[in-house]
Amino acid sequence: MTKSLSLAKMLETAALLLIIFFIVLPIVWLALTSIKPQEKAYTTDIVFTPTADNFRIIFSDTSVIINAGTERERGEVGRNMLPSVLNSVVVSGATILIAIPLATIAAYAFSRYLFLGNRALLIWILTTQFIPAIVVAIPFFTLFRSIEIFERPLLGTQLGLIIVNMSIVLPYAIWMIKGFVDALPGEIEEAAYVDGCNDFQVLFFISLPLIRPGILVASVFAFIMSWNEFLFALIIGREMRTMQVALMTTSGARGIMWEQMAAAGLVVMLPIFFLAMFIRKNVVYGLTMGAVK
Repeated sequence: MTKSLSLAKMLETAALLLIIFFIVLPIVWLALTSIKPQEKAYTTDIVFTPTADNFRIIFSDTSVIINAGTERERGEVGRNMLPSVLNSVVVSGATILIAIPLATIAAYAFSRYLFLGNRALLIWILTTQFIPAIVVAIPFFTLFRSIEIFERPLLGTQLGLIIVNMSIVLPYAIWMIKGFVDALPGEIEEAAYVDGCNDFQVLFFISLPLIRPGILVASVFAFIMSWNEFLFALIIGREMRTMQVALMTTSGARGIMWEQMAAAGLVVMLPIFFLAMFIRKNVVYGLTMGAVK
């Protein structure tokens, strides 16, 4: 019996290590490629002299001098992805700042109040998640091209991308936060009503602090969805590129420049990684809280 338990434990440990290996390997390889010199980018070498030239290229406007063996030669013209990073931060940040408060209020209303069309409207919100993005991309393009704000078409602006991202993030956040509100015992709010609180006081001073981990979880996932969005950023954003679209510029005369794409990919990945690490405890608690009622 003891041997069988020991064998099962060893198999479980081996399976976990294998899963971790396949998850971590692409990230480690991406990081290694981002600091490889050009001549090593297309090899599987893991022993090399690291360089920061790839990061200088993607954040520079001018040509960069690259060490190539013992000779020094001029590299390619810098791509200056800093505006793209700022666009991604502004669009994703504004989307979350607008969507999460709206989603929280809507989720609370769907969870705590009964009104005409409650269930039908909630299901309709869910069905919007099943529509392929490419189906609505052209209608959004046509609409934003004809709408002008301050005598400028909405197409190709940060505001246009924020509106489109809201249509993606808001339904997802409403359903996710609703699960957390449903898991909150109603007796707590009833006690607050008995003490004389009104609806807004119950929501802002009683319910919101209790479901804060769930709201943070929804915010993180909504931020990831907005940050990683590519199709609408390509079609609606146009010249106003986000970082996801800027990744396409890492191709040139010699094809895809993997060392530059790896450097840009690492820049895309790091904000989400640090954000997830910062609130990891809330993520675990929030997911557990929303799982059971």
